[in-house]
Amino acid sequence: MNWSMVSWSHHRTPIDVRERLAFSATQIDDALRKFQIQFPETESVLLSTCNRVEMFCASTEPEKLPAPQELGSFVSAYHGFERAELFEQMTALRGGDAIRHLFLVAASLDSMIVGESQVLSQVKAAYEQACGSGTAASLMHRAFQRATVVARRVANETEIHRRRISVPSVAVSEIATEFFERFDDKRILLIGAGEMGTETLRYLKDAGAEKVRIINRNSERANELAQQFGAKAEPWERLDPAIIESDLIVSTTSSTEPIMSRRSF
Repeated sequence: MNWSMVSWSHHRTPIDVRERLAFSATQIDDALRKFQIQFPETESVLLSTCNRVEMFCASTEPEKLPAPQELGSFVSAYHGFERAELFEQMTALRGGDAIRHLFLVAASLDSMIVGESQVLSQVKAAYEQACGSGTAASLMHRAFQRATVVARRVANETEIHRRRISVPSVAVSEIATEFFERFDDKRILLIGAGEMGTETLRYLKDAGAEKVRIINRNSERANELAQQFGAKAEPWERLDPAIIESDLIVSTTSSTEPIMSRRSF
């Protein structure tokens, strides 16, 4: 199997480094195109989530396949890291081990919370973006499509997803409940209205939350989510006073910069 991959994940890489390594959707397209120019006979997929940045490569010709160290050097250079800084925290795999890792990730067996429900959609999105960028062909098709099938079998034929498990579910059911016995009388602020925010709001509502306010940079998205769940949307300019007024704050924003500071209060 002519495969290689590198990974920086929650297992070995601190969150501040993962945040600096993260690729936006636009950066993923750009990085894949640049990688293809550098390694024209290599297929590639780039997965970037809050818990991991991983690059998968495959080639029909073993001598054309970049070694994991070359993949690590590419990612380091793209984000302006010193190689030594990242290589200490990098997981590098080849051949069948790289394929096995892909299957473990897709099936949520390598997640921070085993069985969490979001990673498969993230893997599929990364593969589809690589297809759109023209860097995924027959080798990636076979591996990622099979990984999706296996992940669905794990979900349907085992008890790993017997109850919905994700970072938002743990945040609400195991962390917030350590401080509050009930949520119906609590003033709750949700910052961010993306996929993670939507799932968090769903769990809050299931837990009985009634006084939920949503603040998001995109006010239209906040209004849509508020209407869907019977919450209240407020403008971004209200962030600081809303924080002061709230009993519980859940931030799911994907911002790469701090959205609050001590000086704000």
